[in-house]
Amino acid sequence: MSPIAGAAATAPRSRTGAVRAGRRAPDYVRIGLWISLFVTLVIWTLPLVFIIFTSLKTEQDIVGSPVFALPLHPDFGNYAKAMEDGNLLRVGTNSLIIALVKVPIGLAISAAAAFALARIRFRRSRILLAAIALGSMVPIQVAIAPLFQIINNAGLLNTYIGVILPYIGFGLPYQTFILYGFFRQIPEELDESARIDGASYWRLFWQIILPLSRPALAALFILDFVATWNEYGMALVLLQSQDAWTVPLAIQGFQSQFTSSYGPINSFTIMSVLPVLIVYLLFQRYFVSGALAGAVKG
Repeated sequence: MSPIAGAAATAPRSRTGAVRAGRRAPDYVRIGLWISLFVTLVIWTLPLVFIIFTSLKTEQDIVGSPVFALPLHPDFGNYAKAMEDGNLLRVGTNSLIIALVKVPIGLAISAAAAFALARIRFRRSRILLAAIALGSMVPIQVAIAPLFQIINNAGLLNTYIGVILPYIGFGLPYQTFILYGFFRQIPEELDESARIDGASYWRLFWQIILPLSRPALAALFILDFVATWNEYGMALVLLQSQDAWTVPLAIQGFQSQFTSSYGPINSFTIMSVLPVLIVYLLFQRYFVSGALAGAVKG
């Protein structure tokens, strides 16, 4: 066989092989991940859809229509009833004041403590860090009884300060431990450069470490705000007056009062979630931008 004929004979085979090589095999892992994501989205969305639809229905529509049926005639009276009977403005103000005072103060103290442990060298710092780590593992339920006695003897029951102080105390170990790990990842060469320029520890902390720690601070702010807003056990013990109740206590009381009124109950639940959602949307942008900026080197 001549070289030309051999080349002609192998040409179709090479083209066939190229076509087969150009066909990408299905990525079953990617498909599985998308299916898992869709199933998770459905599981998380269905309860929210049920709550929203039910909050806009009358009692007759709730009983006589399917669970996920659209409200043909939305009834916003459920929101007015929940607002008035549940004293939502009062309890929402209580929760907002407690969260807006506790979260920034707790983060400031935790950031300062984490900076001292991560950047200032002193004796027995490891022992102190271990004690802080152990403190983050202590459950709140263990300290509720002695905490009630201390707050009662101090005359701080049913007050903002009587709840804010324990919230700060129990939140400090966890936040300090998390920020310590984040501060340790910041290069120490920045400290040396600041020292050469004559920067003090305060300037180093305020102008260098904190701006670089914006992703961690934003994430902790969101988590701490949500945890403070939803805290129930300690508030149940320390806030015994209805005028001092927070949102979780008011939801429990509202559900006990309107056991079968699903429309007002779901309306109350939606309105109680809105402040947390607003805070998340405000700080989520800073958290994502900071995380992406720190993910690329060079």
